[in-house]
Amino acid sequence: MKKFHLLYCLMLLAALASCSNSDFKIEGNLVNLKATQVRVVFRGDSGVVDGWTGVDKKGHFSFKGQAAQPVVVTLYGTSGTPLVNVVAVNGDHLKVKADMASAGTVKVKGNKLNEAWQLFRDEHADFYADANRSRLDAAIEKYVREHPDDMLSTVLLMVDYSDYSNRQKVQRLLNGINITARPQSLVPSILSQKGHQTPLPRLMSVTLMKHNGAFEEIDLTHRITLINFWANPQKNRSALLATLDNLDEGIRVLDVLAESDTLRWDKTIAADPTRWQHYWAPGGPLEPGVQLMGITSLPWYAVTDSTGMVTYSGPSIDSAINAATTALK
Repeated sequence: MKKFHLLYCLMLLAALASCSNSDFKIEGNLVNLKATQVRVVFRGDSGVVDGWTGVDKKGHFSFKGQAAQPVVVTLYGTSGTPLVNVVAVNGDHLKVKADMASAGTVKVKGNKLNEAWQLFRDEHADFYADANRSRLDAAIEKYVREHPDDMLSTVLLMVDYSDYSNRQKVQRLLNGINITARPQSLVPSILSQKGHQTPLPRLMSVTLMKHNGAFEEIDLTHRITLINFWANPQKNRSALLATLDNLDEGIRVLDVLAESDTLRWDKTIAADPTRWQHYWAPGGPLEPGVQLMGITSLPWYAVTDSTGMVTYSGPSIDSAINAATTALK
């Protein structure tokens, strides 16, 4: 009986150990977060995971997920603003501490990769705080070239790097990272999230909710379309829309609110030009169809040609306008 009891205990311990490694856990405190929940998004073993987890009065949250390979997990506020990025894999127990009232005060513990990522952010805090991302991009390029065996190189290139205007340079940087340091669970994210997918998708249509109306299927194959994805407040919106209003009449403009909060929608679009329709993507960047454009920040711009091919998808309005204008020729 004692042997049976001992064997049972050993089996139970083995089962518990197995369970602890079958998922990852992220918990922590988001101080000064004026919300009772946060949105959690990552690409797990069974596809995109997009859910919500509660936050108590002290800012504490906790959730579990499953990912057999390293994935980037992003926590969003209720307005759609990214709050925290961490890398997780089954077996991890990560602890996050962040002050939402002060940008850049995020601390993550639990595995060496996240701690190294945090150290890089701390050492380049001024670069992260600068609206001009050129210094940060240069620092990331330097790190990637000097650390080909470090998975942090892949993470920095995927999440924090912003200059994806030169696809060949980005591909060279990616190819310079040793294959063991760029798992396939991260590499597709680079190619799909930064605005220059290989190959770019073809979208025959996209279904969005029309302002003061119902869902509408929008045909993307009969003309050049430039889509402005945004969340309140959209910086320099008036100047941006004035520029879009002066585009060739052959370019259709769609204005799409890509966040869950619609309270300020009417007020924001009240003075917009009447040339285009306004739509809402209730699922934000992960709305079916919209998610194929790989939106990682807002505002974001996408251009489709008359065959439905996405010829540009990224954060640069100048690149979007250039893609739309080129498609007309």
